[in-house]
Amino acid sequence: MEKVTSVEAYIKLHPHFSRALHVLRNILTNTELEETIKWNAPVYTINGKNVIGLSAFKQHFGLWFFNDVFLKDTHNQLINAQENKTKTLRQMRFKSIDDINETIVVNYIKEAIENQKLWSVLKPIKNKKEIIIPQALKNSLDNDEVLNKCFKSLTPYKQREFCEYISSAKRATTAQTRLKKIISLIMQGIGLNDRYRK
Repeated sequence: MEKVTSVEAYIKLHPHFSRALHVLRNILTNTELEETIKWNAPVYTINGKNVIGLSAFKQHFGLWFFNDVFLKDTHNQLINAQENKTKTLRQMRFKSIDDINETIVVNYIKEAIENQKLWSVLKPIKNKKEIIIPQALKNSLDNDEVLNKCFKSLTPYKQREFCEYISSAKRATTAQTRLKKIISLIMQGIGLNDRYRK
């Protein structure tokens, strides 16, 4: 296939579905999605994140929904066109312009947009690595208010370094030795490996 530089050029490559593709494109461009070309086909995005793709083949055309796992698929319109591959990318497939129910298509598109917005907000929180404080360190923090305050004032990265240093000890005696070593560092607000970062 020749390189596509615009949506119009893509539609021209599929004259047998051109009217239908124009209908879907019109629906998409009447939303807040931004139109672009990726992978030689039209893709519609929010803040640079892929939401929906427009596609056409010999026997059918349709819409690709990225992160489709979040769609309810109330009308059972979506199929997994990539068997044994990711299920996050599914397609709403049509064989003729008469198959397009604009109300249903609009509802799916609106849901995909809202899901992308929600995903953009939740994703950073979901990816935050939880800091698990080992029991030996937790006991010291619980028994020393000043130490606890100093530990909480450290960056999450430094807190995690101290926690991993203690929890990686194979023996309880080693953990206690390491704990004694890091208490003064915590009190001074110094990270475990700060001296190596200079």
